[in-house]
This record gives sequence, C-alpha cells and structure tokens, in this order.
Amino acid sequence: MLYEISNQHLSFTADTFGAELHSLKKDHLEYLWQCREAWKRYAPILFPFICSPEDGNYQANGKTYHMNANHGFARDLEFQFLEQTENSVAFILTDSPETLAQYPYPFALTVRYTLLEDGIKIENIVRNTGDTAMYFYLGGHPAFNCPLESGTDFTDYYIQYEKNETLTRKIQNQDVILTENQNIIPVTRELFDYDAIILDHPNSKKISLKSQKSEHSVTVVFPASDAIAVWSPEKNDDARFVCLEPWTSVPVYYDDDQPEIEKKAHAIKLESGQEYCYSYEIIIK
Repeated sequence: MLYEISNQHLSFTADTFGAELHSLKKDHLEYLWQCREAWKRYAPILFPFICSPEDGNYQANGKTYHMNANHGFARDLEFQFLEQTENSVAFILTDSPETLAQYPYPFALTVRYTLLEDGIKIENIVRNTGDTAMYFYLGGHPAFNCPLESGTDFTDYYIQYEKNETLTRKIQNQDVILTENQNIIPVTRELFDYDAIILDHPNSKKISLKSQKSEHSVTVVFPASDAIAVWSPEKNDDARFVCLEPWTSVPVYYDDDQPEIEKKAHAIKLESGQEYCYSYEIIIK
C-alpha cells in the first residue's frame, strides 16, 4: 500500500512492500527513477546483506545458510504500516519462518521517511529481538533520473563527491585508477562497464548528481556510511538513471575469505535488545 506525504513544494510516496520509496518530487518534477523495464526497482532497502556472499552461502552459529536473493530479503517482503505523522511515515518488518530459513536472527527493521524543507530523511532502525548477538549489513539503493529534466541527456551529468577522492576498480584482476585526488566524474555509459564504483571509507560525506545544463540536482548526505557506491546498468541506453548508494560498509562478498558471518570484517554486530540506526538524507534542487 502506498502512502504519500507532501507540503507546498515537495512530496514523496512510499510503499509497504519493501518499505520502498516510490517517488520524490519538488514542484511536480520527479527525481526518482520510475521502475521501468531497464531496472524494476525504485530505491530498495538492502538488508541483511549488501550484495551477496559467494553462491549466496554463509555460516552462522556453525550452520550453513543460503540467502535466496541479492541484497538480502527486505526489499522483497511486505512491511507492516507502523505510524504516520504530518511529515513522516514508518513501516516495520519482523522475522518470520521465511526469513529465519535464510537468516537465523530474530529482528525488527523499522524504515522511516521524513519530509525535510529541501528533501527527505531515511532512517533504517534495526532492533535485535533475539537472545544472542546478530550480524548484518545495511544500505540504501536509490535510483535517480538521469537526465533529471527534458532538454538534457544522460552524458550531460556528472558525479561530484564532497571532497577529493581516489577511485580504483578491478579490471581483469588489475587495479585501475579511475580518478586520482579529484572530486568530479563525468557520467558515461562506459563508466559502468565493470559494475558499480564502490568507495570504501570515503573522505566525503556527500555525493551529488549534477549537470552544467540544469539547475536541478540531487545530493545524498551520508554522515554514518563507511562506503558509497555509484551504479547504472552497463551497456543499456534505456537505463536513464544513476544510483547513489550509501552503505554501512563494503559488500558482504568483500568478506568471502571468512564464511562465518560472526567473523566477517564488515558485518555489524548488534547485541540482544539493542538498536542500530542508520540514516541518510536526499537533498533535491
């Protein structure tokens, strides 16, 4: 079920299915990709994994488990409506026989969207409802229209990091530098030939999608993220969007040297009865 929150200039809609944001508008201009054939998502929640371990298999408490889908299961499950205010709406997902078959930890995941003066705040709150520590990864995957308005094209845009960064990627088992101590990357289709651009422990806490031909832009503010990813499908001119993805860490497959989730270097450990809140903001102009 869709819920809409709006004020004089901004609005968003979010769905109970996957607790997924479906729309983000300012003065009737849509900033979010609208789930077309090139990618049938809007802005999924990544939990309890970012990407997948090798073959989807991992171990927990000495037992082998298989995660059925990439990026975990939260994005493909129905959340329950939790509460709504004038400026916000919240949904909640709890463990079930379906989740426990893939992931042995009892949990409650609350996703809250709050309208701001210039955008939206997204809060993901994990509560450990079990008797032992739980381990997980968590992230966002919002896709933004590129171009943002008519009269501009995909390649008129660029990615701007808040601070200078050195970006590398592995191509044929070699580390290739994309940009060194710079903060701007032009958007091209070829930029994504080798999947997402993942930056571990960035200097930046903000990343933007901008164009010199447009006054409209998107900025993702991620104060508590240890990784930021940029992605669009490779070799698909119909994929007229760019994802700016704030993550708690690099993906789970970075930790495939340790099959036990308890030993995975980037997994978040949350003790029984404790809460972990991961939030970021999307600012639109």
